[in-house]
Amino acid sequence: MDLNAPSNPPETVVFVLVPNFSMLAFTSAIEPLRIANRLREHDLYRWTTASKDGAPVRAANGVEVAAEIALDEVDFGGRAPLVLVCSDLEAERIRDDELFVWLRQAARHGAMLGGLCTGTYLLARAGLIDDRKCAIHWEALTAFVAEFPEITVAADLYQIDRGRLTCSGGTAALDMMLTRIALDHGNELATKVSEQCVLDRIRSPDDRQHLPIRARLGVHHPKVILALELMEANVDAPLGHEVLAAYVGLSRRQLERLFKQHVGRSPAHYYLELRLERARNLIYQTDMAIMDVARSCGFVSASHFATAYRQLYGKTPREERHGSNSAS
Repeated sequence: MDLNAPSNPPETVVFVLVPNFSMLAFTSAIEPLRIANRLREHDLYRWTTASKDGAPVRAANGVEVAAEIALDEVDFGGRAPLVLVCSDLEAERIRDDELFVWLRQAARHGAMLGGLCTGTYLLARAGLIDDRKCAIHWEALTAFVAEFPEITVAADLYQIDRGRLTCSGGTAALDMMLTRIALDHGNELATKVSEQCVLDRIRSPDDRQHLPIRARLGVHHPKVILALELMEANVDAPLGHEVLAAYVGLSRRQLERLFKQHVGRSPAHYYLELRLERARNLIYQTDMAIMDVARSCGFVSASHFATAYRQLYGKTPREERHGSNSAS
């Protein structure tokens, strides 16, 4: 008798592949399970890939992945599986009632449910995370909040809350699954799996999705960093230049000089680009009216918004939306 064998049967993980899913998030979630099995020399986890009809699914990078089963073939007998919905930045356009019904059915059978990258969108549309904390990719965060203002969501790496696992995608799926392994089988095994993945640590849920401004923009002046953080936190109601300068303890002229020295442009120019970038994300990821997009990014005039947008991106917001819709 093997005394090291697990007393419980292996946990089954069902990866539900949605068209154009994130390959990075998918592989980041599945690989730690494989490594955990290898290190323990037993099947702690088993997994399967599923699609709506059992057909192969093409990832966002163009690689086609075989689905082993269709959704209606998932076995909910015995130990309920962990179901992870794999998607990418087009999830906000998915309105698949059959998928939502199936996810609710899985929840009724006691399955734990999770979303990788923007799979959180699909769990929200199925009504399965209304009272739980969740995470989603930073690029989809603004649109998610606009559609689901009642749901507690943050730009965290991942969240595990009462039978729901959500992560921001990419390598955050690896940290989330390592945390799950630690909860299931102890920190020692999770650490060994992490070492096999050449990670120096398992990141916590509230670690940053974004690189810090210091690393992202190569800015090191503390006053400039504080001003940049204030801008990012106040996109919908932009701070006036005098107010911004006062917040960081500088005169307006000093702030402009430091920005040109460390950022390469004026505070006004950088702030405008930041707001337009947020607007572009909303145009691509939501069905919000163009004027509502403008207001949510601090523009009170539709004409000013359209002019500024065209100057930066070479097309108006309406032309941008028409192009993105036709390509989807």
